[in-house]
Amino acid sequence: MEEVFKQEEPQIEEPFYFKAYLAEKVNSINQALDKAASFKEPQKFPKAMRYSLLAGGKRVCPVLCIAACELVGGEESVAMPTACTVEMIHAMSLTHDDLPCMDNDDLRRGKPTNHKVFGEAITVLAGDTLLALAFEHIANAIHGVSPTRIVCVIGELVKEIRSEGVVAEQVADIQSSGLANVPLEHLEFIHVHKTPALLEGTAAIGAILGGSSD
Repeated sequence: MEEVFKQEEPQIEEPFYFKAYLAEKVNSINQALDKAASFKEPQKFPKAMRYSLLAGGKRVCPVLCIAACELVGGEESVAMPTACTVEMIHAMSLTHDDLPCMDNDDLRRGKPTNHKVFGEAITVLAGDTLLALAFEHIANAIHGVSPTRIVCVIGELVKEIRSEGVVAEQVADIQSSGLANVPLEHLEFIHVHKTPALLEGTAAIGAILGGSSD
């Protein structure tokens, strides 16, 4: 009779520790980025690419890509190449934004900006090559994902870069330079197209890779 009336023990979920999760993913991402940007020739040009790509940072976008993938049942290994791609694109945008013809910044994350170390011409070319490397990495490194979903991921990435995404933000930023009074609508446009658009697109990409529905 004791067996009949014995109640099952309630299942207790393991607590989720955000900081530990974040640290684990950032470590994995940094290792993957280092491997993805391993060039045989340690010349000035590859050094300029690695300088910006591996300069640190919070890695919020690549972590979000992996987390969104895992949320819908995908694996980290599936999302990692695209997570690296997102960071390559982000690094490209920062190197270009810091140029004298743009924001003319001397420091980035407490270190001299890319053009201060390698010169403007090398910085422009390094940023351009990081963008090309990003899409090459998607083509060569993603496994276990259907071609249809890979095309969707590429389309989402392009949307976040082009004139509706980070490029639009930088154009609006340049146009407002030196103005005494920036209209609220203009400021909101910059804010919406700078960080939120990239975060939204990154989350969508991770979900696509993980096999989510529309």
